[in-house]
Amino acid sequence: MKVTVVGAGAVGATAADNIARKELCEELVLLDIKDGITEGKAMDFAQSQTLLGSDTKIIGSTNDYSKTKGSNVVVITSGVPRKPGMSREELIGINADIVEGVALKILEESPEAILVIISNPMDTMTYLALKATKLPKNRIIGMGGILDSARFKYFLSTAMNVSAQDLQAVVIGGHGDTTMIPLTRLATYNSTPVSNYLDEETLNKVAADTMVGGATLTKLLGTSAWYAPGAAAATLVEAIVRDEKKLIPCSVLLDGEYGQKDICIGVPVVIGKTGWEKIIDFKLNEDEQAKFNKSADAVRNMNAALNKIG
Repeated sequence: MKVTVVGAGAVGATAADNIARKELCEELVLLDIKDGITEGKAMDFAQSQTLLGSDTKIIGSTNDYSKTKGSNVVVITSGVPRKPGMSREELIGINADIVEGVALKILEESPEAILVIISNPMDTMTYLALKATKLPKNRIIGMGGILDSARFKYFLSTAMNVSAQDLQAVVIGGHGDTTMIPLTRLATYNSTPVSNYLDEETLNKVAADTMVGGATLTKLLGTSAWYAPGAAAATLVEAIVRDEKKLIPCSVLLDGEYGQKDICIGVPVVIGKTGWEKIIDFKLNEDEQAKFNKSADAVRNMNAALNKIG
């Protein structure tokens, strides 16, 4: 088994570290355009392995895609963050060129690879990768809902003062502060509804805190978070390479499911060795479906920027 992580920034490096520690593959390639950074990080990882007991072979590559040849799973984190004064169209234009170029180069070396997209705006970049590569839809997965759901569980566990491991909580919809939908109605604590333990006001606050979870961290850190996104990426890779059949909310192409078509957006999917295998219908109520439709409209507006920039 071989895994490649494209982009050796904080998120990519953390994802690679988690993948190596869990020994999810025999060979792990870390690729970036910055000269020497991947070689240095690969050496640093390898030296840490002498202490951690992992035997994963780690290779650093400065823009040499031949080293990624034969990858089973490729995690794409490449892109730039939005800067002051930069329009949405400008950000999408820059990252669209990067993500499309990376995806096509990867497939030249690894035509059977499953692509995990983390680059932002994540739902739009997932849609772009699908259209640009023309891969079967099950082999393109956007990693957003798994991270948002982890944050949802964190805020629930804090409010309830219980272990997050005893909670089941899912976020669907677009991966954005105003587009994600924490499903408070369906969240459970060891099979019992969390609404048995939290009043409506507290649940609404948990949902609101979840929705701005990324922005809160950016404000505190001065940059985007990396530990949880990196762990989320590794969790998704693990579900693929170990064929876990795990139910994970991810951004995938819808074809009528949840009332939407021709859009990549977060829904619960079963993940296995072929990528995402099926979409699970959570039977949303009227209010939840309305929120999902509104979220889909917002993602479509973002996608429309791709057409605007050509």
